[in-house]
Amino acid sequence: MPELVVIAEQLLAPVPGGTGRYTAELLRALAETVPDGWTLASVVARHADVEAARVPGVDGPRVLALPPRALVAAWQLGLPWWPGGDAVHATTPLAPPRAPRGRRLSVTVHDTVPWTHPETLTPRGVSWHQKVIARAARRADALVVPTQAVADDLGARVAGKAPVHVIGHGVTDLPGEPVDLLLPAEYVLAIGTVEPRKGIGLLIEAMARFDGPPLLLAGQPGWGELDPAELAREHGLPADRLRVLGRLTDAELAAALRGASVLAMPSLAEGFGLPVLEAMAAGVPVVHSDVPALVEVSGGAARVVPSGDVGALAAALREVLGSPSLSATMRTSGLTRSAEFSWRSAGQALWSVHTAALPEPGPEFGGSSPHLS
Repeated sequence: MPELVVIAEQLLAPVPGGTGRYTAELLRALAETVPDGWTLASVVARHADVEAARVPGVDGPRVLALPPRALVAAWQLGLPWWPGGDAVHATTPLAPPRAPRGRRLSVTVHDTVPWTHPETLTPRGVSWHQKVIARAARRADALVVPTQAVADDLGARVAGKAPVHVIGHGVTDLPGEPVDLLLPAEYVLAIGTVEPRKGIGLLIEAMARFDGPPLLLAGQPGWGELDPAELAREHGLPADRLRVLGRLTDAELAAALRGASVLAMPSLAEGFGLPVLEAMAAGVPVVHSDVPALVEVSGGAARVVPSGDVGALAAALREVLGSPSLSATMRTSGLTRSAEFSWRSAGQALWSVHTAALPEPGPEFGGSSPHLS
C-alpha cells in the first residue's frame, strides 16, 4: 500500500511554537482520515528522546540516522536523502530537495516573514528560509499555505512550478478539565512565542495607556531576547498588571482562554494566526492588527487595528473591555466564524493533494529508506 510520511521534526524543537501545534494537530487529523489503501507514518531526525513526536494512529516516529543540524545541512546542500514513503509532507520548509521519480513531495509554507519582516528573524534564519522555500516552489510537487494572503504574497515573491493549495488550520480540541492557574477575574490575554514580530512591545505600551485589567502573556521566549518586565518598566505599565505565564499545557491554555476578557494579537506579520481562531472558538472577543492573514482568518468577527498603531490598539482594547454589549456581539460572531474551520477538513484536504495525483504503486514504490537508523 502507498504510504504518506510526515516530517514531524518541529515537535522536537526547543520552541515548537505555532508550527509545532500545526504539526501535532495535522498528524492527528491525517490519522483520523487515512484513505482506503494508504498508510501513515512520521519521521524525525536523530534525538535522544523522540516521545514528544509520538502521535496515536501514526506509525513512528521513525528516526533518521542524522541529528537535527546535520539533517538541516544535508537537505540545504541538496543531498537527495529521501525519508521513505511514496509521498512525503513537510510541515515546515525543512524538506528533501526533491522527490525521487514516482514519489511525491509537498511542503507547508506558513508565512512570507523572511521577505516581509526579515528584521524579526536572525540573518541566518532569513537566508535559510528564503532559499529552501524558493527551492520547494521550483522542485516540490505541491506547496501548502494556510491562507490566501500567504498564497498571494508568496506568488509575488517566488517563482516556481509547484501548485499552491490553501489549507487552513483548525480549532484545537482543548481539554475541558478545570485547571487552577489563579487567574484574575478580568484580563487581556496574548498567546504566542515572545518575540519581536508578535508585537509584544506594542501591546505592553498600549496597556500602559489606560487603567484596566492586567495583561497575561502565554508563550515561550523566542528569538530577540524580549524582556516583558523590562518593557513594562520602560512604558510605565505597573508590575501588577503584567503576568508572564510561559509555556502552558493544553489544559492550562484552555483555562487561560476561557477566562480571558479579550485576546490581543498585534502581530507585525502572520501566516494564519491560530490564537485568533482558538480564542473565537472559546467565545473570547479578539483585537488584532490588520495583517492580511489575520483579517482573512477572523472574517469580520474581530476588532481590527492598524499594525504598529499603539493608540488605536489601546482604544480598541479599552472599548471592548468597557462594553458588555460589544463583547457579547463579538463572541457570537467569533463562534460562528470559528465553526468554519476544522483540523479534520485540513487533514482531508492534504490527503487529496497526494491521492489525487499519485500514480498507481509500481516497482519503485514502497520500501524503507536506507537512511533510517
